Amino acid sequence: MSSAPFNVNSSPSDIAEAEADAGTEQTRRTLLLGALATTACLGCSRSARAGEDPPGSDERPQKGDLLVFSEGDQEGKLITAADLHVGGPPVHAWPKDPQTSVVRSASRLNEILVIRLDPAELDEKTRARAVDGIIAYSAICAHAGCPVTAWVKSDVGDKEVFKCMCHNSEYDPRAGAQVVFGPAPRRLAALPLALADGSLSVAGNFIGKVGGAQPG
Repeated sequence: MSSAPFNVNSSPSDIAEAEADAGTEQTRRTLLLGALATTACLGCSRSARAGEDPPGSDERPQKGDLLVFSEGDQEGKLITAADLHVGGPPVHAWPKDPQTSVVRSASRLNEILVIRLDPAELDEKTRARAVDGIIAYSAICAHAGCPVTAWVKSDVGDKEVFKCMCHNSEYDPRAGAQVVFGPAPRRLAALPLALADGSLSVAGNFIGKVGGAQPG
């Protein structure tokens, strides 16, 4: 800490005055630093609030939500029936509130796999949830919660299936995404769909549990 200069001939009153000036300067510095720190914190708080996800973005898909691409060049654009080729591959999607335009992407558990298959290949229950052969499932593996990213020929058959590359669990979308290979304990949650004016929308809540198995 710096102090006002004085010499050996300074009187006691001079010394006391110098020390008082030094103390005042130190107090001013402390107050200034405190004010700067407070301003910085308020700025951080405002930035954090500005970056928060909008209300509804972490809610599960709601009836009437539209589906938008969650990745690639068309990220954020509406998915139409024309975007899906019979036989795959699937596309990854987020639900989007048509009223607020909020994309429900704040929770990874909301990501969806959408695929179009020949309706004749679907079992009865799966066909009932599909629209023109288009079906949707949770994109989160039921084993450890990894993303299901692959569309490959099954290790135990000649058909292509959804595959989680973390631990090789495979799901057949033609049969309600039941497990056909690997350690997953249950099928992927299904999401009923509707089709209007070429755009896909959610027709109901997830059927089944979304996410990985809980330890213990």
